[in-house]
Amino acid sequence: MPAADEKLLEVGVVAGTHGLRGELRVRPLSGNTSALLDATRVSLASGTAEAKVEHKVLRAALYKAQIRLQLAGLDHISAAEGLVGSRVFMRQADLGELPDDTRYWFQLAGLNVVDRQRGPLGTLDDLFSTPAHDIYVVNGPYGEVLIPAVDALVVAVDLEARQMTVDLPEGLVPDADDL
Repeated sequence: MPAADEKLLEVGVVAGTHGLRGELRVRPLSGNTSALLDATRVSLASGTAEAKVEHKVLRAALYKAQIRLQLAGLDHISAAEGLVGSRVFMRQADLGELPDDTRYWFQLAGLNVVDRQRGPLGTLDDLFSTPAHDIYVVNGPYGEVLIPAVDALVVAVDLEARQMTVDLPEGLVPDADDL
């Protein structure tokens, strides 16, 4: 069980099982898979439950765009199936440093998103991965806006100011007349 003062951060979701020996397929919440691949322990929370159960990681491997995790105590598919949909957490101290211009989701969640042409777009509320790249989900005055997380569109991220600046092409944001 993690100490009460250790901050746990959500890093993925159990997307399914793999094989008959209880391996879990985890969909990372960001394109950075190194933290999960190097993990020695993770905590899982089922559904909306706040209680998290820590597990020792026996093996981690990249599997397509996901991570396969073998956890201590899970040695059969029947035990693993009940964990599908669980949220995966790691201790902040275990996450390690990222390369420049790369951020963890917990750092980006809630940022104010501003477009160079249109001004404020709303708040960065969610993120999901596609085979090509991550997609940011922004909610605000234009409704839900999906923004590809690519350098060509994301101009700057200022964590201290809690702002992301983007330069979006026509068509990604509805015109004011369409609202």
